[in-house]
Amino acid sequence: TIASLPLHLYKRGKDMQRATEHPLYNVLHTQANPYQTALEFRESMQAAVLLTGNAYARIERDGNGQVIALHPLGNVTVQTTGSTLRYEYTDRHGLLHRLLPHEVLHLRNRASTANPYLGVSPIQASRETIDMAHAEREHGRSTFSNGGKLSGILKFPQKLKDEQRKALQQSWDSQHAGAANAGKTAILEGGVEYQTVSVSMQDAEYLASRQFSVEEIARLFRVPPTVIGDLKHGNYSNSVEMNRTFVTMSLSRHLLMWEQAISTQLLTETGRKLYRAKHSVEG
Repeated sequence: TIASLPLHLYKRGKDMQRATEHPLYNVLHTQANPYQTALEFRESMQAAVLLTGNAYARIERDGNGQVIALHPLGNVTVQTTGSTLRYEYTDRHGLLHRLLPHEVLHLRNRASTANPYLGVSPIQASRETIDMAHAEREHGRSTFSNGGKLSGILKFPQKLKDEQRKALQQSWDSQHAGAANAGKTAILEGGVEYQTVSVSMQDAEYLASRQFSVEEIARLFRVPPTVIGDLKHGNYSNSVEMNRTFVTMSLSRHLLMWEQAISTQLLTETGRKLYRAKHSVEG
């Protein structure tokens, strides 16, 4: 959503006219680099901030010190020397490059107390929530791939040999495991009994826990559930209001992050007095 919003560079003043003649305007609004549009570049950078906590781009300037391109970087290592940062990355040819802060656009999610120069990934900060959702998904996949039935025990009146147990297990799985065998009736003979040892998915409130995980992960990113298609409690009135909430509570922090980073990292000291970047949320 942030990448799709119009991002303009304006001349400061009462009229706030667009500074279309400035080289940075084209980089932010139209073409970030020879290989990416502005939308593609901003989308990839915003995704990196949300998923890893940090996003990096190498700044390319012309002879006048004006930004003419932004190139996204991956696998960046940040080193601190006193109050100075140094960025290191390896290109696709295996060459190590070192950059100083004025050569890198660095976007951060919420900083950690341990290292205020680096952002924290919401996923890393709430690993348990993500792990629970992943475990629930794997549980559902395993359950339905095994025919939608939970585990049980076959009770025999006599002791079985190892070969008999293996053969019986293979025979049972081939006839009753898997989605294609769901709903088939098992025929038991020779005094064999089947005893269920697990609760049903309804008893375990599986669907309710999956729903809760959706809400929990949406909460990590401060996104209203209706925005991601969870309309369980949605109606016209609260959906419209949640769209407003999405802008004010979810997007505004990241929009300001972009605008302040552009001002401090992409504009010169003189340029900051003359220009400012601003998103148009009406878009």
